[in-house]
Amino acid sequence: MNRIVKEAAVNWDIKAPEVRVIDPDGKQVGVLPVKEAIRIAEERGLDLVEVAPNSQPPVCRVMNYGKYKYQQSKRTQEARKHQTVIHIKEVKVRPRTEEHDFQFKLRHVKRFLDEGNKVKISILFRGREIAHPEYGKEMLNRFSEGVKDVMVIEQSPRLEGRNMVMILAPKS
Repeated sequence: MNRIVKEAAVNWDIKAPEVRVIDPDGKQVGVLPVKEAIRIAEERGLDLVEVAPNSQPPVCRVMNYGKYKYQQSKRTQEARKHQTVIHIKEVKVRPRTEEHDFQFKLRHVKRFLDEGNKVKISILFRGREIAHPEYGKEMLNRFSEGVKDVMVIEQSPRLEGRNMVMILAPKS
């Protein structure tokens, strides 16, 4: 996650000659020269932070910049904690897979969907098996029938070279 975040101008980094100042309580102090605004902030033991650099004149707030940065990082951490990551799990089978092995793979697909992951089912054709893609399509249809109560088909069966692929997603 390499996002470039422009840091806010603080205290002597503010380049504008005059700024609109807002005190820590949220009340407007008025338009003041930067030196005067910084003096007001330092008297209170706080920082002058540029919050709206594009307005005329730029808007600056008197606040504790270290505390503000800490709260901002906590908010982003909390947001990251609550987001869900969906992985794509892949199940590979052959068109002539026996019934027991098919049921074994079907249980895996059900488990992956129950965990909230997407599932990519690949049928691998070798040699002359590619002459009968209908066997692969039939097997993919059996997979979708076996888990139809917990999934939606995100990508229907499609032949890609010597592989036939179908992607299933969990129902929301």
